[in-house]
Amino acid sequence: MDLSADLIAPLEPGWRRALAPQQEQFARLQEELTRRRDAGEHILPAPASVLRAFRQPFDQVKVLVLGQDPYPTPGHPIGMSFAVAPDVRPLPRSLQNIFRELHEDLGIGPAPHGDLSAWSAQGVLMLNRVLTVTAGSPGSHHGIGWEEITEAAIRALAARGTPLVSILWGADARRMQPLCEAGDHTAAITSPHPSPLSAHRGFFGSQPFSRTNEALQRLGAAPVDWRLAPA
Repeated sequence: MDLSADLIAPLEPGWRRALAPQQEQFARLQEELTRRRDAGEHILPAPASVLRAFRQPFDQVKVLVLGQDPYPTPGHPIGMSFAVAPDVRPLPRSLQNIFRELHEDLGIGPAPHGDLSAWSAQGVLMLNRVLTVTAGSPGSHHGIGWEEITEAAIRALAARGTPLVSILWGADARRMQPLCEAGDHTAAITSPHPSPLSAHRGFFGSQPFSRTNEALQRLGAAPVDWRLAPA
């Protein structure tokens, strides 16, 4: 499967196998994104980061954090849902709310940066339902075809038969709950999105981090250390 050009970089081998049936869908997306860029649309994240999530080892994923679409602010999205580069200041409000809930849930103080690679190194996959967005226009790439790709990715993760706990933030993510509870080796934790528009409607107090670790241990997997080292 050739995913070169602006959809970039080879996928991790496990993901390459898992997403091979989506080759035609990738080609359609590549064509659509190229058309939009040629028309002057500023698309985020940078092309090299669009498929970043699928460079993480497929077989090592034990937690899926599923959001909606990338941050629409230039300089913020890096291909990992909710994460930003270590030097980004101020942090996006959604990420600030995630850190607030992490502190209330586990007593872990908020990190001064938004680099979440310490989580991904432990098998936490930071994924969005939609992997691109027009700068300044949240939700602008819903329906162009990413949902089919990310649904296939979620199906592949659940089909492995190994422990998988999914944290589903927001309505788009929660639609994947049936797939994320597809067997005794899976569990799903749902809440509203951590966005400032919805965090007070049930995200705060949802305790996703402690509940995820409890579910991992129940499924026979090691818990995640949610602490983030100083930048």
